Amino acid sequence: MSSKEEVLRKPDWLKIKLNTNDNYTGLKKMMREQSLHTVCEEARCPNIHECWAVRRTATFMILGDVCTRACRFCAVKTGLPTELDLKEPERVADSVVAMNLKHVVVTAVARDDLKDGGAAVFAETVRAIRRKNPFTSIEVLPSDMGGVHENLQLLMDAKPDILNHNIETVKRLTPRIRARATYERSLEFLRRAKEMQPEVPTKSSIMIGLGETKEEIIEAMDDLRANHVDILTIGQYLQPSKKHLKVVKYYHPDEFNELREIALQKGFSHCEAGPLVRSSYHADEQVNAAAKQKQKLGEQEVQQA
Repeated sequence: MSSKEEVLRKPDWLKIKLNTNDNYTGLKKMMREQSLHTVCEEARCPNIHECWAVRRTATFMILGDVCTRACRFCAVKTGLPTELDLKEPERVADSVVAMNLKHVVVTAVARDDLKDGGAAVFAETVRAIRRKNPFTSIEVLPSDMGGVHENLQLLMDAKPDILNHNIETVKRLTPRIRARATYERSLEFLRRAKEMQPEVPTKSSIMIGLGETKEEIIEAMDDLRANHVDILTIGQYLQPSKKHLKVVKYYHPDEFNELREIALQKGFSHCEAGPLVRSSYHADEQVNAAAKQKQKLGEQEVQQA
């Protein structure tokens, strides 16, 4: 075995503890009965056992399970999507009730085949959850919806509690890693969301280990802050299959801790950083942190007045 292969052997800190208790099996059964998809399963998230079995949280994936984009890091199926399921929002809302969730994340495949990018179904899902679960906080994680202003406005008018949109990687690597999406369009998407609903925290995510430099990661942080993004998650890229991009580097947990401290110093209200961190990881804690930061800033403004 070559020295390079030795270096890229998966380190011990990436070992995952499997837990298939009643919470896990019950949640899996419910998803199948309701014909619902989760990004936890479709994207092969390494935290599925912790979230489903221990925290009893899940990230619903609406608009089907076939994505119109073929990003080189993502395990979600790509191709021609099926027809829209207009009853899906109600089924998601009913499942949130059954799970008794305090915080729910709703994401979706990219639907470039739709004029509104799926915004109407996204917005209706938010409203359906609100009707049936008025005390549940809602985080949405859409694609860039083609960068169309009206599509984002349609979603933001539903007033989610957090708008999450991932830049995924640093500027230099974006053309190689993301399909159709651009670095600048994602930043604009996040900035416009904040302009439309200033009180709604915005959030983004970076996966590292694809060949970026530390300086480029810090540059991405600065770009996000310049566009008023409040919350950041940083996680290790893991190769889903041989067809996907290879891992260039496995970052040590200490390096993630350092990046987290840098992010907080730059003004993010919350930063979750670690080898197994994904965009929706501990999302319930992030919404609480954002709320506390918002309250703190409000108190400071009152004191200064």
